[in-house]
Amino acid sequence: MSPRAKVKAVVMAGGEGSRLRPVTAQRPKPLAPVGNRPIMEHILGLLSRHGITEVVSTLHYLADEVQNYFGDGSEFDVRMTYAIEDTPLGTAGSVNMARERLKDGSFVIVSGDCLTDCDLTKAIEFHRTKGSVATLVLARVPNPLEFGVVITDDEGRVVRFLEKPGWSEVFSDTVNTGMYILEPEVFELMEPGKIYDWSRDIFPELLQAGKPMFGFIMEGYWADLGSLTQYREAQRHLLAREVDLPVPGNEVTPGVFLGPGCMIDETAQLIPPLALGANCKIRAGAVIGPHTVIGDNALVEEGATIERSVIWDSAYVGPNVGIHSAICCSRVTIKKDATVGEDAVVGDRCLLDVGASIRPKVKLWPDKIIERGATVTMSLVWGHQWRVSLFRDLGVAGISNIEITPDLAVRLGAAYGSSLPPSSRVVTARDSTRSSRMIKRAMIAAFLGVGCDVSDMRSAAAPIVRHHTKAMGAAGAAYVRKLPGNTRVTLIELFDSRGAYLSRNMERKVENAHFREDFKRTDPEDLGVIDYTSRAIEGYQEDFFRLLDMPEPQRAMRVVCDYGYSPVASLYPAMLARMGIESVSLNAFNDAKLAPRHREDVERHVEHLRRIVDSLNYHLGVLFTEEGERLTVVDDRGRVLEGNKLLAAMGMLQSKAEPNSSIALSVAAPDRLVRLLEGSGSQVIRTKADVRSLMSAALDAGVSFAGDDRGGFIHPALHPGYDAMFGFARLVGLLKKTGLRLGEVIDEVPAFMMGYAQVKCPWEAKGSVMRSLTEFSREKERVDTLDGIKIYDGESWVLVLPDAVEPLFHVFAESPEQTQTDAYLDDYVRRIEAIRAASLA
Repeated sequence: MSPRAKVKAVVMAGGEGSRLRPVTAQRPKPLAPVGNRPIMEHILGLLSRHGITEVVSTLHYLADEVQNYFGDGSEFDVRMTYAIEDTPLGTAGSVNMARERLKDGSFVIVSGDCLTDCDLTKAIEFHRTKGSVATLVLARVPNPLEFGVVITDDEGRVVRFLEKPGWSEVFSDTVNTGMYILEPEVFELMEPGKIYDWSRDIFPELLQAGKPMFGFIMEGYWADLGSLTQYREAQRHLLAREVDLPVPGNEVTPGVFLGPGCMIDETAQLIPPLALGANCKIRAGAVIGPHTVIGDNALVEEGATIERSVIWDSAYVGPNVGIHSAICCSRVTIKKDATVGEDAVVGDRCLLDVGASIRPKVKLWPDKIIERGATVTMSLVWGHQWRVSLFRDLGVAGISNIEITPDLAVRLGAAYGSSLPPSSRVVTARDSTRSSRMIKRAMIAAFLGVGCDVSDMRSAAAPIVRHHTKAMGAAGAAYVRKLPGNTRVTLIELFDSRGAYLSRNMERKVENAHFREDFKRTDPEDLGVIDYTSRAIEGYQEDFFRLLDMPEPQRAMRVVCDYGYSPVASLYPAMLARMGIESVSLNAFNDAKLAPRHREDVERHVEHLRRIVDSLNYHLGVLFTEEGERLTVVDDRGRVLEGNKLLAAMGMLQSKAEPNSSIALSVAAPDRLVRLLEGSGSQVIRTKADVRSLMSAALDAGVSFAGDDRGGFIHPALHPGYDAMFGFARLVGLLKKTGLRLGEVIDEVPAFMMGYAQVKCPWEAKGSVMRSLTEFSREKERVDTLDGIKIYDGESWVLVLPDAVEPLFHVFAESPEQTQTDAYLDDYVRRIEAIRAASLA
């Protein structure tokens, strides 16, 4: 490249900014103001200050609005041209439209909806010094989940990148900012009119071809304004001078910026930092600030209070109004004594009449009228993201009737139903608690309202719900129960047509529909209908016995079953009798309130079970927990089998009875167990540590069974979920096939020298911990990054796994000796704590 070649720029401004709605409902995201200046205007100013004046902007959503505002760019000291997409072509495909204007030298790509003071001159010099074809501008961020993680070597060369990872895939806190410096030869990889993405298509191809591609780690400020919280935080950062960009207006006192023509009553209080646009009027007794931005031509009446908020142009704020940590868009009218709560958004031209109250987190789409004295508790028309993430590992969970309420259930049900094909059938079921019944009924109403038919199973065991969903060809299912381990928390699980958890993509689709309240509105003639399932248990039993393949008993087997007050109690005794098993039943009625959920409750049930098995001299005992999903076993010698010991017993029996079996285990399972099973002729498939990964392996890899260290067994031929009923029957069947007693099998099971610890870690430090551990692991002989980072040292290993929903790390360890395991575990716990402390210092 020629050192004299003039650098051009591409400003990407075609996105819809859907996560910023209603701010972007009628305005493209690049025109959303930060400090009373559109985001994209800040970008153009940055380009101009670094001598980049030839700018191409790629447009799609509300393209005319952007063109009308910036014109030919002369008012902003640049020369603007535009490339308009009729249909989205991806981040690279849209730039490819302007290839003729960019073919004569290096060019910079900048997002039109990010806020940054990046030293572009320094970045371009880095690019040229390295002779790079593509230089990615990188930044270090506290939470890298929403960005592309990039790993570079010591010279800055890109060696790996991963788009929007889960926490278990985060190996660095260094992320792709979406700013690039490129050479025209990248266009050789693209054809006109086709969809291309830089990170998914072009950069991997350059990496594979060995082209020089580097990462420049910027030192300044960068923020992707992808959410309303980030948008409001950007205003605060600008006012606090954390970003080196100009704040419009005259700084009359430190931290107070006023536009021309402002009129401020002498009794009004202006608490810095704040910025007022041109021609604002602030009347007597009003209190403005801190961390507040008010747009041009706004009028704030007597006694009003506006703090930590963003008010756009031409707003009217009446007497004694209170606006707290909120966003009010263009031309809103907020009359006397009204209040707008934290994280609320009031869209363009909305009118709040006297005494109206907008509760925290509520969003009003443009042109809404709120009547006098009304209290708005739900968003109109589309909703708000009440939490960072709606779904957790197993589903949607929250405190019963506090967080998981009927109105949330209605929105969730409508969102899920709206995401399914028209006239779909959905299965619903619950445990026996009143709160679960209430939530399930609310969801049924929502399903019917969006045109879905409902097959209601009332109270049912989780395995039967999964099986029935798959067997009847339903589009999906909703299962409501108490969260395992916590009686105060309600869990709503959504299944797909196979009875498995929804895919992450489907969860995001449901999440978006829920937060935006983007629901179907079905014609009254097309509302769904409800029926009550009558043969779900019979269908389950038919497949159960068809797949069980249990040999004729050579001797009578006697077991004690503690049903743990689960719905399993109503059907399993008869099924055991059909298998030729004599059983004694304990706690054999359905009452989810009494079910053992806490560890101490389970231990009490197991100890009682063990004593009865011993006193009756029975062959086995079994405790069913978590609505029939998990089990704990007592063997014929009174030993309690749980965790990896029970998993090993099942795996060894499977290997003995059916050589060449395929078994799925998580990455956290003991390596000693894997070697044992593989030595017995079985093939072991490793998966990520979360439940859905184990389920996916069971479904997609055709395994005999999958299991975890909590008494959960999946036999995918029956259905894709944990099933303690079939798991126990399979255990008994394998004992019969091999002619062994369970105690004899357990005698062959080695001791597993495992260790486990949790380390609390704030979200903002997680990326730093993973980056530091990744750098440290380069010196080790073997590293596995299937899930988290698993570092080997001879026969020992440590797995560091970031929790996806909690601010903590899970740390697993295994060594030949327990003292060695404990030492490894302590060493890595201390290492994580030290990295965490340094990151937060």
